[in-house]
Amino acid sequence: MIFFSIRKVIWRLGVGSVLSVVTLFTLGCSGLPAPEITVQPADQVVYSLQIASLRVIAKGDPLSYQWQKNGKPIPGATNPVLGTRVTAEDNGAEFQVTVTNPKGSVASSPAKVTVLPGRDVTTYHYDNMRSGATLSEKVLTKAQVNATTFGLIGSLTTDGAVDGQPLYLSNVTIPSVGARNVLYVVTEHGTVYAFDADGASSNTTKPLWMASTLMPGEVPSDDRECSSISPEIGITSTPVIDRARGAIYIEVVSKDAAGNYYQRLHALDLTTGKEVFGGPTLITGTFPGTGANSSNGNVTFDPAQYLERAALLEVNGTIFLTWGSHCDLRAYTSWIMSYSADSLQQTGILNLVPNGSDGGIWMSGAGPAADAAGNIFISVGNGTFDTNLDANGFPSQKDCGNCFIKISSTSPLTLLDYFTPADTMAQSATDHDFGTGGPLLLPDVTDASGTTRQLAVSGAKGLNLYVFDRNNLGKFNGNTDTNYQEIKGAFLGLVYSKPAYFNGVVYFGASSDVIKAFPVTGGKLASSPSSQGLNKFYYPGTTPSISADGTSEAIVWTIDNGPSTGTAARLFAYDATNLGTELYDSTQAPNSRDSFLRNKFITPQVVNGHVYIGTPNSVAVFGLIP
Repeated sequence: MIFFSIRKVIWRLGVGSVLSVVTLFTLGCSGLPAPEITVQPADQVVYSLQIASLRVIAKGDPLSYQWQKNGKPIPGATNPVLGTRVTAEDNGAEFQVTVTNPKGSVASSPAKVTVLPGRDVTTYHYDNMRSGATLSEKVLTKAQVNATTFGLIGSLTTDGAVDGQPLYLSNVTIPSVGARNVLYVVTEHGTVYAFDADGASSNTTKPLWMASTLMPGEVPSDDRECSSISPEIGITSTPVIDRARGAIYIEVVSKDAAGNYYQRLHALDLTTGKEVFGGPTLITGTFPGTGANSSNGNVTFDPAQYLERAALLEVNGTIFLTWGSHCDLRAYTSWIMSYSADSLQQTGILNLVPNGSDGGIWMSGAGPAADAAGNIFISVGNGTFDTNLDANGFPSQKDCGNCFIKISSTSPLTLLDYFTPADTMAQSATDHDFGTGGPLLLPDVTDASGTTRQLAVSGAKGLNLYVFDRNNLGKFNGNTDTNYQEIKGAFLGLVYSKPAYFNGVVYFGASSDVIKAFPVTGGKLASSPSSQGLNKFYYPGTTPSISADGTSEAIVWTIDNGPSTGTAARLFAYDATNLGTELYDSTQAPNSRDSFLRNKFITPQVVNGHVYIGTPNSVAVFGLIP
């Protein structure tokens, strides 16, 4: 109505009467309220190179906005929401906005931005101990993680299933782009992606680079008549990153038009995705033995027969690879190989069932673990075990299927110690193998006698929780189990996952069971959980991840994969001090806002204020809602 009246005045007074029009406009606006800020910009805590999102809400239309940083106007920052990528130099900066309408202007309260250095995640479950915990998380607090302030903020589209855990590097300089936090993602289509790890919050989801690892004329492997990973198999295992060498190491399977299968180890430049160190290297191997798939006194690695499901491990510049089979389809044996991180040349090879059969290494996608001394720990699946032992208590025919093992990380790769249950033969015969759960190594603990213990923890297809002394795994006794500690009936279902550790507590999520917390007291795990969640997890259970700020603000993150393929999964967040306190469930948000598709063995990757989850065609990104 005001502007209609102004047009009438212009028509009556003529074009030259500008002063009268302005006067009348001012008079016409006299009923407008002055601008008023109803929601002030809030202080922000973000990690370097992330987007700080500042928002003001005001009334008194028509409104205009101008943001300032430390008192100086920011060019182009004229919206009620300011999204700005921050660096370490912005730590402590104050952002303020001036809101204006014809009645005047009002300045907001200043919002202080705290910029934190980002951390890296270069290997499965955060470290070689496979702790599953990140202890420098200051954004995802218990107060913030709820369905009102936290949820799905975007997704990063891929060309295939993301079965390996995404990895993360902070502050990587990408040619023609500049410094970014980078999320590295691999797919079953054989593709490696480098995404802006913060792009989902700013609609910057195009890859920084992407690279196919398939050779000319090749495609990803078919599923080998196994529905576990289908319809194609390219990159299944979680890679490993060596930042000092500037490379990500990836194991890939492919086939050509003639039906020949290949497995290769690749090293890609972290900034460009180009092959480095003369890669890729074709994976081949033979080992002395007369077991399955052997000839002329050697067992041979068949690239069509084996599946690299477990994550890669790097120890002192050496990359370690392990294999299971496809759905336990025979004939196969048990392989571990090592390669130089600098040349991609094979440095070691070990077969754990050279004169028998089976003994696959799956560990439900978990990785071999390594301690500070470089000893490597692996759970081996059901297979031949020689119950006749040599003078040192090792299997006389060198067949250690269904074992929890300790091997050297230096060449020649050597079996240093092992444990297998007293009923190992019965377990293997009924497919209740010992290798479905991945290992977790604990920091040193002190037992009741004051002795320092170095422990490892694992579960299996049985319902028991196994604890090992890493310096004496226990070997084999046909009458009784000889490991350090065993909690019988710890779980309601089978274990196809691995535990996590935080602040003296081990967290386990078996299939058809709830998440459980087992405190470590007097050098042993409590025989019953100190707390547990309420939600039972569908097959295959859940591998938890933990975020905390030192020893405070600890949150346990889990994924429930739902009842069947194609259904929605659920992300849960629990108070780590009491799993009975659920902070967040992705089904709580209205209108399926936080829905994402299930993916069998994926582990939630929590880092620098975000949670990354692999799906059948993307990475779902969760964080604080802008």
